[in-house]
Amino acid sequence: MSDTVLETENVAVTYTGERRVEAVKGIDLSFPENRLTAIIGPSGCGKSTYLKALDRLHDIQPNVEVTGEVYLRGEPVYDTDEPAPELRRRIGYVPQDPTPLPLSIYENVAYGLRIHGLHDSTEDLDNRVERYLRQVDLWDEVADRLDSPAAGLSTGQIQRLCLARSLAVEPDVLLCDEVTSALDPISAENVEETLASLAEEYTIVMVTHSMDQARRLADEVAFFYLGEVVEANDVRSFFEDPEHERTKRFISGPGTPDTIDPDTTSVEPETSADDVVDGATDSEAPATERT
Repeated sequence: MSDTVLETENVAVTYTGERRVEAVKGIDLSFPENRLTAIIGPSGCGKSTYLKALDRLHDIQPNVEVTGEVYLRGEPVYDTDEPAPELRRRIGYVPQDPTPLPLSIYENVAYGLRIHGLHDSTEDLDNRVERYLRQVDLWDEVADRLDSPAAGLSTGQIQRLCLARSLAVEPDVLLCDEVTSALDPISAENVEETLASLAEEYTIVMVTHSMDQARRLADEVAFFYLGEVVEANDVRSFFEDPEHERTKRFISGPGTPDTIDPDTTSVEPETSADDVVDGATDSEAPATERT
């Protein structure tokens, strides 16, 4: 049995704008080490809201209240004096829409290493940038243009660059929020292959709307509905022998609603890579290039 790296205890998230809406309702889940857990469910059921609660991304959003606790290797994420940027370094987040920093390809990976002091020399920094670009199968595609703007890459390449940027700061957990939904099929396949290889070394929690993707990539699956966990199990048991009738209806496809009644949920504030990158807010991002 794998050790638990991340777990939540009675985590609830409530939007407190014009009306109070409890989008996530007292969730208890645990995420084992070096396993990929897929969170699935219909649109608006609280998947992304829950994911962002795991590394306190709601802290930077107005009118959001989080209760309960998240534990990273047994230590609380909310009831702690540890700075939020350090927590977000240890719990990396890759958003749905890949957004590079307005820097070079090289500096997009080196940025987190610089602000967290995770390199000993220029040579060490160079080696680490190469290591993480190789880890996401991007090095061979960009090695001859590291000083070029990252914005010039394809969308699929930018998503893998965002993965490399998160991995460079040595996280304990990697959160992936619909990371292939904006990609063409070939780029999505490349990212899936990268995630499959990363799951051998990292604990990954991935939100996805694709049950086929969950079948292909996941070791564990959690099914959300109306802000609650209906069922969580290993991938084979989940799809081949589900315990709950609602799970059976959802994975069978026909007749299953695609969305939640809008009266029971709310539109979640968007969080982009510009809001939080590798543990730092956008206002902390330096406008420096490689020297």
